[in-house]
Amino acid sequence: MTYRNPVPTVDIIIEMIDRPHRPVILIERQNPPYGWALPGGFLDYGETAEAAAVREAAEETTLQIQLVEQFQVYSDPDRDPRQHTLSIVFIANAIGEPKADDDAQHLGLFHAWETPENLCFDHSKIWRDYWHYRYYGIRPKLLF
Repeated sequence: MTYRNPVPTVDIIIEMIDRPHRPVILIERQNPPYGWALPGGFLDYGETAEAAAVREAAEETTLQIQLVEQFQVYSDPDRDPRQHTLSIVFIANAIGEPKADDDAQHLGLFHAWETPENLCFDHSKIWRDYWHYRYYGIRPKLLF
């Protein structure tokens, strides 16, 4: 018998705590699917989700981040057009000058009122959920 399981990924909401209003980093993807996204990627075999989040943030933004909390898990089978993934989303802090690297073509700092139109995957949902949590302290409702 062969089992097919969702592929685990991480996404990181990186708040730039040394900037006014703590903007969040988004990267513009160099590979399909194209568009803006939270920094993140696939877990490596034998790697914890926390270690993957720190590694992916460094690879895509050149920043050393401080993980603050695990925010939410997003697992809609259609969240990634390439395959069924689930994402463990973390909130992190960073300081410094981020630079796009690895598979990030460009990088931008965004506030809640500056949302790019072309967010990839389910990142528009994560984006809305995060800002609702940040401003009102209300976590996303679980869907059963």
